[in-house]
Amino acid sequence: MTTLARFVPFRSPLADVAVLQNRLNSIFNDFARPDDEESLAMGSFIPPVDVYEDAHRLVLKLEVPGIKQENLEVRLENQTLTVKGERKFESNEKEENFHRIERRYGSFTRSFTLPQTVDTGAATASYDAGVLTVSLAKKEAAKPKQVKIEVSGPTAPQPKQVEGTAAAA
Repeated sequence: MTTLARFVPFRSPLADVAVLQNRLNSIFNDFARPDDEESLAMGSFIPPVDVYEDAHRLVLKLEVPGIKQENLEVRLENQTLTVKGERKFESNEKEENFHRIERRYGSFTRSFTLPQTVDTGAATASYDAGVLTVSLAKKEAAKPKQVKIEVSGPTAPQPKQVEGTAAAA
C-alpha cells in the first residue's frame, strides 16, 4: 500500500511545528479545565474588538453577545478607555445534559490607550445586538482642514517699452 504525501513547495518548515503546538495547547487547555460549574463561573474571556477612524471620530466595536447592558461598564480616564463586563452562566441551564460547552463565561476587562487627538469629553457608547460601540470625537485641531488656494494662470508678458535714441548724423 502506498501512502501519498501532500507536497507544498513554498511551505515554511516551521508551519508543521506551529500546527502541532496549537493542537497540544488545545489538548492541555481542555485537560486543565475542570468540568464543574465553579470553573464556568470563574472563567474569563477576551471579546474581539474592531478599531477604526475617519476624519471626525475614532470608533471601537466590541463583540459581547449574551452580556446584559447593566453588566457592562465603560470608563474613560486620562486618555485610557476601559471596558469591563461579565457574562454569567445561567443556573437554569445546569439541569440540561451538556455534551460540550464552548462559550466563555466570566468577566473581562479591556483597556485602550487613546491618542491625544481624541476629545475625551465627547464620547458616546451604544449597545445593539451584542455589539458595544464606543465613539470618540476628534479634537477640532486634529480634524483635517481644507484650505482653498487661488491658482492663477500664466499672465501674458507685458510688452516692454524701448526708448529709442536718435543717432545724430
